[in-house]
Amino acid sequence: MIVRKLQEAEQTNRRIVSEGWESTRLLLKNDNMGFSFHITTIYEGADLHLHYQNHLESVYCISGEGSVMAEDDGVVHEITPGTIYILDKNDKHVLKAKSEMKMACVFNPPLHGKEVHNAEGAYELDAEEVKDEK
Repeated sequence: MIVRKLQEAEQTNRRIVSEGWESTRLLLKNDNMGFSFHITTIYEGADLHLHYQNHLESVYCISGEGSVMAEDDGVVHEITPGTIYILDKNDKHVLKAKSEMKMACVFNPPLHGKEVHNAEGAYELDAEEVKDEK
């Protein structure tokens, strides 16, 4: 059994901070579950152009408000607490935060832990692995 506490993980190298967002990676590839699980904060005013070419992602909004738009159809979907969106086709999308949003995210294949978005808004398949601090 794996047990981790968000508040503790936020104080370790499992917390990754980047432009417009931060993510605490609670479950990673080296946990051998076949997916990764993160609690991600999207900062108020963030306008993120993303394209997870190598990963499928499900995102559940815990708090905050914003929108997501798939670039292929241009339809804007409002995000409020209780909304889930699923990028089941490696969708190129734009995520905007009206207020700070707290999101629960699942990635398949799982992330290694140190990933940040590349120039295309994707995560690389091979990235530096988080080594748990003792």
